[in-house]
Amino acid sequence: MPHGDIETFHQDGKWHNRVEGTTDTFGSYDRKEDAIADGRERAQDTKVEHIIRNLDGTIGERSTHGHDPRDIRG
Repeated sequence: MPHGDIETFHQDGKWHNRVEGTTDTFGSYDRKEDAIADGRERAQDTKVEHIIRNLDGTIGERSTHGHDPRDIRG
């Protein structure tokens, strides 16, 4: 799996996860909570950010599980 940020999003009546910027999903869920749990686990495993989008596509939540590019301490 590529090491990009993990994105949880809603499309076609289901919640999905994918590496941000790609079109391939690695899970479809009826419940947002299930998609978030799987997306968070993958982000932790690969030490990247997990981005959770709202129904309208805006970012609702973002959490860092590795190197934070905004951390000025290095």
